[in-house]
Amino acid sequence: MSHGDHTRDPCPWVILNDFAMGAVWHGIKGARASPRGERLSGSLSAIKARAPVLGGNFGIWGGMFSTFDCAVKGYRQKEDPWNAILSGFLTGGCLAARGGPKAAFGGAVGCAILLGVFEGIGVLMGRMFAQPIPQLPLPEAAPAPAVSA
Repeated sequence: MSHGDHTRDPCPWVILNDFAMGAVWHGIKGARASPRGERLSGSLSAIKARAPVLGGNFGIWGGMFSTFDCAVKGYRQKEDPWNAILSGFLTGGCLAARGGPKAAFGGAVGCAILLGVFEGIGVLMGRMFAQPIPQLPLPEAAPAPAVSA
């Protein structure tokens, strides 16, 4: 979500995608923990048991982050990596607010740092792939072979 990323899905789809990510995660985890002949049933059991909780948590985080991200963009009238960092700060603080001011501040700073790392990596990757690739000169065209009759 850096520098003009307009390809994100709207909020309801983001929440469903996050829920599906939780299902996939627990499906793989359940399959790995099951004995060889029961991997599919173990995977489905793990999905049924934990995916709704993890998917809901991802959905809540994603919904809050998207809400704050839209608000920060509207307030700043800019689209840059600072929007995500500020949105992460606000989201982390709100999610940890029940633990008191110290926990809220710690959650806010931790989430802002995490988003800062993600945005920094995104900017670096964008710069790395945006640089032109040096082109090797093509070999000179070889003269056509002489055909003797």
